[in-house]
Amino acid sequence: METLQLDLNKRYTFADYLTWMDDKRRELIDGFINLMTPAPLRIHQEIAANLYLEIGNQLSDNPCKAYFAPFDVRLPNNPNEISDEQVYTVVQPDISIICDLTKLDKKGCVGPPDLIVEIISPATAKHDIEDKYRLYEKHGVKEYWIVYPESKSVSVFLLDSSGKYQIVGMYADDTKVKVNIFDNVTIDLKEVFKD
Repeated sequence: METLQLDLNKRYTFADYLTWMDDKRRELIDGFINLMTPAPLRIHQEIAANLYLEIGNQLSDNPCKAYFAPFDVRLPNNPNEISDEQVYTVVQPDISIICDLTKLDKKGCVGPPDLIVEIISPATAKHDIEDKYRLYEKHGVKEYWIVYPESKSVSVFLLDSSGKYQIVGMYADDTKVKVNIFDNVTIDLKEVFKD
């Protein structure tokens, strides 16, 4: 399939994004294209799968839904402007948990998920740690996890009452981590980072 030649200096909408039929993965941040790296390393995919299963298995008594990339999350600047032509930010988090099921449609999620997990790759570290941190904070994602495969650790951030992230904790290797948006969900990192 031929790669589209898109103008990286042009501002696009989600409606534009939906027309791009090639084999490249992209995100839009405030209308500007962010090219995603080729397929992640195997360890990234193993951690994503293990974490998704750990969370998903504990959601059976909960109305929330878990999704893994590629899954489009649209973050409108105004909650009343959600048409494809009005949305300028669409991301594909590694894992998204959505509890307000009215945010789900056939194209993915419109509005902030309750929890987003990004697994760091060398090529995406700055984007996930800085850009997406600010983006998710701005749009009101309640809880944000950054997973570091090399050190087998997780940093957990929780949105406070003023809309700013506060670090809840940094956890390593064989620790159990509470998912703060739930009363009774705990993730065993030994299972997440197992070989």
